[in-house]
Amino acid sequence: MSHDRPAHLRPSALFDAASIHEIQRAAREGLYRIRGFGAKRALPHFDDLVFLGASVSRYPLEGYRERCDTDVVLGERYASKPLHLQIPITIAGMSFGSLSANAKEALGRGASAVGTSTTTGDGGMTAEERGHSKLLVYQLLPSRYGMNPEDLRKADAIEVVVGQGAKPGGGGMLLGHKISDRVADMRTLPHDVDQRSACRHPDWTGPDDLEIKIQELREITGWEKPVYVKVGATRTYYDTLLAVKSGADVVVVDGMQGGTGATQECFIEHVGIPTLPAVRLAAEALRELGLHRGAVKLIVSGGIRNGADVAKAIALGADAVSIGTAALIALGDNRPELAEDYAKLGTAPGCYDDWHLGNDPAGITTQDPELERRLDPVLGGERLANYLRVLTLEAQTLARACGKSHLHNLEPEDLAALTVEAAAMAKVPLAGTDWIPGHGF
Repeated sequence: MSHDRPAHLRPSALFDAASIHEIQRAAREGLYRIRGFGAKRALPHFDDLVFLGASVSRYPLEGYRERCDTDVVLGERYASKPLHLQIPITIAGMSFGSLSANAKEALGRGASAVGTSTTTGDGGMTAEERGHSKLLVYQLLPSRYGMNPEDLRKADAIEVVVGQGAKPGGGGMLLGHKISDRVADMRTLPHDVDQRSACRHPDWTGPDDLEIKIQELREITGWEKPVYVKVGATRTYYDTLLAVKSGADVVVVDGMQGGTGATQECFIEHVGIPTLPAVRLAAEALRELGLHRGAVKLIVSGGIRNGADVAKAIALGADAVSIGTAALIALGDNRPELAEDYAKLGTAPGCYDDWHLGNDPAGITTQDPELERRLDPVLGGERLANYLRVLTLEAQTLARACGKSHLHNLEPEDLAALTVEAAAMAKVPLAGTDWIPGHGF
């Protein structure tokens, strides 16, 4: 007797188990799904590219005796005090409120140990963060939560946030049970009340107003601080052009693989474009203006996990990258030794994404004092520093293999694509051919 399952019992490609579960959940609760993390569906990414290492036509560098430099200067266009980073990997903006104070301190410690910067996020600047960050970027967001001129002056750079890769066109969320007395005081909010950040700045509606805002920020800070403009990757080419026109020293482009503390899942999975085409489009805009690898720098974020991602982003035109989700994992998020605690929440290490609920067993995305104590900021900082060093070493290894004495010498010519989609998005040839889909035959 055959025990094969009847063909009609196979799952539907359209109505798979996850889709059916979500329909049932929505019908039961009448609320959209909110979560953290980033997009979980498969999207074209840096894994779809490979490097063409040197052999006969190119000459590789010896790792043990030939240098491959990694430094980058941000803010040379207008700032009198540009940032000189030792590595081209920065820590993205993640708010106090979304993260615990210990997590913010740990991020500052880890970034400082390797000579790079961290970023405040929504909700203002904490003493822990400023005190342990040698280089701190202050985010100016549409909500203006916690914003004041004194903190602008205390920062080493200012990042005007127009959009974020996980939710371009939308604002973030901070549920009431994470709005502690301290968070409420910093943001001038009632505690225990759900908060949704604004999706656009209240005092400007376009690039001309943005230019005025950037001038105001420069005057407040005595023209010392570099000014970044961060956009979620959507109409990336034009947004980059307009950010530069408005006076940005640095353009930050965040692809849809970027993470978030909390937003609607429909945003995370269905808005924006992947990081892979976004970096290429932004670099093209800077080349058109004659500013690529020049006075205006490009930072790319959204799904950066390893040194290969770093090197590929730079080869496609980025001057630096920024990490958020990966940094939290390095601090200790989704730790296997906490499997029992994750199970009580109905999840497991590696799958935990309910950062908005405030019950993170690792003490990172919480305002619960008992849970927060589980994160040792000194140890967390050491773990992050180790991770950043590994990313840098991996990127250097790949650059040397391509014969490059600086990461910024990597270029699209050093890459080939493994899929037609990646070749078209990144504008590099399909491996083994000289064909770029959509660009000749």
